[in-house]
Amino acid sequence: MRQINHINLTDTNGKIYCCLRNKIVTLDENQKMNFCGGCKMFAGDAGGRGVECVWNDIRPVGNPHVVNNPFTEMLSNQARRVNLTDHLSTVAVFGV
Repeated sequence: MRQINHINLTDTNGKIYCCLRNKIVTLDENQKMNFCGGCKMFAGDAGGRGVECVWNDIRPVGNPHVVNNPFTEMLSNQARRVNLTDHLSTVAVFGV
């Protein structure tokens, strides 16, 4: 997996997607102090427009990955990829 810089810009309601909490949150002082401040993924304040987070991302996204819509980002992060070759190998072994 690649280390990707995720630039999470706040939406019109001040919301971002937080990977640490795996949910959409308000980027306020509470979030910054209690979560961003101690998070190993934290990489900056996106020039005062949000928060930057660096983490391993298996999705085919650019680097940096600019996030304007926290809801879309959250949904995209819920998808899990399954390697069908491994799955079929497992089925074949148990089917014998």
